Amino acid sequence: MVMATLTSKGQTTIPMEIRVYLKIHAGDKLQFFIERDGKVSIAPLTSDVSELKGLLSKPKKKVSIEDMNKAIMKRGAES
Repeated sequence: MVMATLTSKGQTTIPMEIRVYLKIHAGDKLQFFIERDGKVSIAPLTSDVSELKGLLSKPKKKVSIEDMNKAIMKRGAES
């Protein structure tokens, strides 16, 4: 079991074993979740941009910047 101490200012040091496991470094942001059973989970907010590859499917047809601008202007005129 890995333990840490809470200071009077509400701060703690995340033990090295946990930092290595979560792949977090100084300056990284963390999310805290309170689970239904009362346990607290921590998850890093950091992710490598390469992890996003393949998240979206490729468009069926290519769209030019001009076509995008026309669509934006048309939509703006409708509102």
